[in-house]
Parts: sequence; C-alpha cells; structure tokens
Amino acid sequence: MNFRLLVIDDEKNIREGLAEFLQNDGYEVVCAADGEEGWNRFASGDIDLVITDLKMPGLTGDELMRRILARAPGFPVIILTGHGTVESAVTAMREGAWDFLSKPVDLDHLSLKVKRALDTRELFFQHRRMEEELERRKQFKSIIGNSRNMKDVFDTMSKAAPTKASILVTGESGVGKELVADAIHELSPRKDQPFVKVHCAALSSSLLESELFGHEKGSFTGAVSQRRGRFELASGGTLFLDEIGEIDQNIQIKLLRVLQEKKFERVGGEKTIETDVRIIAATNKDLKLEIEKGNFRDDLYFRLNVVTIHVPPLRERKDDIPVLAAAFLKEFARENGKTIEGIHEKVRSRLYAYDWPGNIRELRNCIESAVVMCQSNVIAVDDLPPVFRNADDDGWINIRLGSNMIECEKIIIHDTLSHCKGNKSKAAETLDIGRKTLIRKLAEYGFKEQENKIED
Repeated sequence: MNFRLLVIDDEKNIREGLAEFLQNDGYEVVCAADGEEGWNRFASGDIDLVITDLKMPGLTGDELMRRILARAPGFPVIILTGHGTVESAVTAMREGAWDFLSKPVDLDHLSLKVKRALDTRELFFQHRRMEEELERRKQFKSIIGNSRNMKDVFDTMSKAAPTKASILVTGESGVGKELVADAIHELSPRKDQPFVKVHCAALSSSLLESELFGHEKGSFTGAVSQRRGRFELASGGTLFLDEIGEIDQNIQIKLLRVLQEKKFERVGGEKTIETDVRIIAATNKDLKLEIEKGNFRDDLYFRLNVVTIHVPPLRERKDDIPVLAAAFLKEFARENGKTIEGIHEKVRSRLYAYDWPGNIRELRNCIESAVVMCQSNVIAVDDLPPVFRNADDDGWINIRLGSNMIECEKIIIHDTLSHCKGNKSKAAETLDIGRKTLIRKLAEYGFKEQENKIED
C-alpha cells in the first residue's frame, strides 16, 4: 500500500526537506505551510498520517491535532517541537498525539516512528475489517470464513437449508462440522423446533440403540422406566448424528428403516412410532472407502448423502486465518478482561506458515493461550504457545501491495540479513548473489548503520 503523508511546517526548508526524505522512504507526501492549509489538506481526504510543527502562526499544531482527532479518533499525528516546547508536546501526547520529535529532527528516528505509526494504523483497520466480516457472517452463526472454499460451503448451506433433504457433512476433526449443522438448522423452516444431537462414537452399540430409539421399562438390565429416544425428541425438528461412520451394521439397518419409512419401535417395545425428523450426519471418515471395506452400508450412505457439504481443513483455507484469529481474539480478550488491539505481523506469518493438524480447534486454543500470556495491546510472538514461539524461522517476508521494485529489494535484503544474523556471506548465498554485490547494495540503500553492526 502506498501511504500518503501530510507534512505541515511554516518553515519552507524544513517541510521540503522532510518531504524529500519521506519520499525517498517510498511515501507519497503533500505539504502545507500553516495549520489552516494543513486542515484543508487533511479534510480533503486520502491522508494516512500527519507530521506537524507545534508552534505555527494562526492554527497551532496542537489545535490542529485536536481537530483531526475529533473527526478521526486514533488518527496518527506526529508533533515536531522546537527548543523549549517539549512540555507542550508531552501535553499534546496526553491529548492523543501519536508521538513527538524535537528539532532538529533525527531523520532515522522519524522514519522509525512513521513506520510504527502506520503499522499500528493498519492493525486498527485490519481489526475493524475483521469485525465487519464477523457481522456479515452472523447469518451462519459462528461459522467464520471468507475464502473461496468457504464461500462454496456457505452457498451449499444456503441452498440446502430450506429443504427437507438429508445432509452429510464431511471433514477432518476440528474443522467445525457441528457448527455447520447448527447453522443449517437455524436457516431451515424447522428452526423453532427441536435440534437434537447425538455423538455416535461416544456410545457402545447397545447404548446408542437405546439413545436413538428409546426403550421400554424392563427391556434390559437397568431399564427401570420407559425412555423416549432422540428420534422422538427431535420429531418436527432436526437430528444431528455426529461421527456417523462409527456405528455398527445392526444400528445402520435400523437407521436405514427410519429414514425410509419414518417409523421405528423402542428397544423392547412393540408399538410403532412415527417421526418427522430432518437428518444431518457428520463424519471425518471416507465413507466410500468404508463401504469398500464392508464397514458401512451403501444404501444408508445414499440415504444420508442427498447433499454433501465438505468443510475444508484450515491448511486449505489459510486466507481465513486472520478473520478467525480476530474472532477468537475478541472473544478471549473479553472473557479475560483485556484490551488487545490486534496481532503482530510476525505472529500472522507464523500462523500462516503452520499446517494446523488440529484445524480451527487448534487455532482457537492457540489464540486463547496467546491472550492469556499477552501483557500489551498487541499479540507478539513471545505470547504464542511453544510450537510457534520456538520455531527457528517463520519463513515469510512481508511486502506491502503497491511497493515498487526498489522497495521490495530493500525489504528482502534487510529481512534476509536479519534471518542470517548479520552474516553477509550467508545472506549473499541465500539471495543467490555475490558478496560484493550485497555490500554494494547495502551502501546503495543506505544500510550504513546496519553494515557497521554486521559481522562475518
């Protein structure tokens, strides 16, 4: 992104010198000679950061800052202060200025403060975009995602939910299959009727049969009273059968009959009970493979699989990591009474680089842990669980869209040197260029301070 900065100073040499320096840093810069002109420039829009002198004729820097913050709370304003006005600059910071610098301006410090201010501004807007996305997805309850894969999931859900068709939800453990079932029920005409869930893998065959169909008093040891099953309890509504691939052949036959005839008997009973239930089943198994192995009936599979919704693993929808992380951050920050504005760029890089074998469940646990450990307003790498914190390298270089080739090369050289801990020979080898070429580029791009610190 090409940021646009506004420099305001009544001294021509200062504002033009600052503008030239910041332009060399890759920013677009506009100037104003006094506070009123600066305000008009700001009010016209498309300004990302303001650098203003404190003492100017007419509208002063602190008065201008207050106007800006009244219109755009949190907007980054850097104050430039001359000798004897540092106390006024400190007061301005208390009133919302991002930072201040004393004249004559240390340009390296200015460059650093501008970069940090813009990074924080980007974090703020990213966080706001994530919250807007969360609001937009409210119709799907707590299912979050904007990737192409998830758009396909949402599209299928929207089409299937209003119907009576049975739905088979597939996907690895931790991808959110139960959330899909919840959302389908809420979007269906049955939303005001019961939504009953059964975790098939958690029960033995005999207990599962009783759980699904109910039992009569005395039908087996421990059956001290009649009990209605989940098919009765869900009548008129939706029954969610989680981990359907775990049920044995005996239950499969009885389940098939209910789906075909909408009738069943309780365990130990003779009375036939009719039921009107919409079935949503879920599995992390490949049911076609289970059919080939003889573990699952093909006729039951076709009854369940009228509509298939495959929920992709997180490694196949990494574009959703920022919005998922933002949602979990908001949730756990609120639960723990913390004010956390966002996630550092390096943290995002490590989240992207990870394969997430535990899927969304693992990401949720990761963010909860980070929120608990965080002692500032931004999640840092040191706040992450050990598997991320102890990673040797995040494997990412971050370059803003809109950067020109020179800017990109500077970033790549800088980050590669940092990764190589300042070893120029190793960095040159990594970049596949000669060591002399690297040294020349270091001098060309003005990395003199770093060059002095670099050792071979």
